[in-house]
Amino acid sequence: MSILVTGSLAIDRIMVFPDRFKNHILPDKLHILSVSFHVPEMREFFGGCAGNIAYGLKLLGGDPLIFASAGRDFGAYAAWLDQHGIRRDGIRIHDDAHTAQCFITTDLDDNQIVAFHPGAMERASQLRVEDVAGNVSLAIVGPDDNAAMRRHAAVLKERGVPVVIDPGQQLINFDPDGLLTFLEGARVFVVNDYEWAVTLERTGFLERDLAKRADAIIVTRGASGSTILEGDARTEVPAATAERVVDPTGCGDAYRAGLLYGLASGAPLERAARIGSVMGCLAVEERGTQSVRASRSEIRARYEKAFGEPFPV
Repeated sequence: MSILVTGSLAIDRIMVFPDRFKNHILPDKLHILSVSFHVPEMREFFGGCAGNIAYGLKLLGGDPLIFASAGRDFGAYAAWLDQHGIRRDGIRIHDDAHTAQCFITTDLDDNQIVAFHPGAMERASQLRVEDVAGNVSLAIVGPDDNAAMRRHAAVLKERGVPVVIDPGQQLINFDPDGLLTFLEGARVFVVNDYEWAVTLERTGFLERDLAKRADAIIVTRGASGSTILEGDARTEVPAATAERVVDPTGCGDAYRAGLLYGLASGAPLERAARIGSVMGCLAVEERGTQSVRASRSEIRARYEKAFGEPFPV
């Protein structure tokens, strides 16, 4: 059965400013800020959390079903998905809107200025996840239109589909009660360490108490690995080591692809998290969010080299 991947689809335009923002922004003039950055380098990538996760799952041999909204400019992205054998029958096209767009400008200190246009993503709440819930074995509810995320999670839990909950950038748009409802009953609630701190602060719960609201919570910490919380148990998962660090954009989505693949294949949660770590590591080594070209056998070899154990699935 397929793995349902809900979340955003976006076209990312990544620009590099060959200087430092701080050299051009006057701290005492922020109230009348007007700056222009000359960016001689720009690259366009297909992205969005749903697209990135589905791409990683396909590399591993999974069967992802993207469930998302896109706009009238989705043609080239659709061709890319077709080229890689990724299903798109769960994608709804809106001819009166753009696909979500993300404009990222990075300076020499790796500071970023980001502008995000949601476009068709704001229509995601019109999608009926109940129409596909019976044909999937596992699902992830990733960053998307907030109303859509809440509804998708509620329906999938009601239908008994194991759900990985990933609030991502939408975390700030959940009130305390809404956030508790969103994570409660999740197969896994996965966040980075900053998002976990925000979750604890927003809900007012202690870590040990909040960990009992989901089957498991995973807190990712980049090169420091990840932490699995299951009830009162705490497991530290080491990170795989990158051969080079080129671009961290999308590494979290790649981690989630590995995690989902491991869970769907019946691997123990710790092993699934280790697959996620390898996928995140591969993503860091490439520029862009869907740029990893490793075969499944190459991913298996990286796993076995990193952790000294057979690939678990």
